Amino acid sequence: MIELTEEQRRELDGPEPQARDPQTNETYVLVRADVYERLKELLYDASPWTDEELEVRAGEAGKLAGWEDMDEYDHSWSRQGF
Repeated sequence: MIELTEEQRRELDGPEPQARDPQTNETYVLVRADVYERLKELLYDASPWTDEELEVRAGEAGKLAGWEDMDEYDHSWSRQGF
């Protein structure tokens, strides 16, 4: 964890405190830890994936692996009941 300088602490008093990384020029929005935890709980879904979600993820993984031209192979397995 980094310690804030006085200038950084003053920035936190603003309505939307931000920080910029001078090396990458990326901008970050700063929030208190308790606010971050609440946001994380609201946005993170830990429920099991549905069959449809699993199928979509499997298709995406196959494309990344270069399997997009294997439709004939996929259909032959499904005809065999696999």
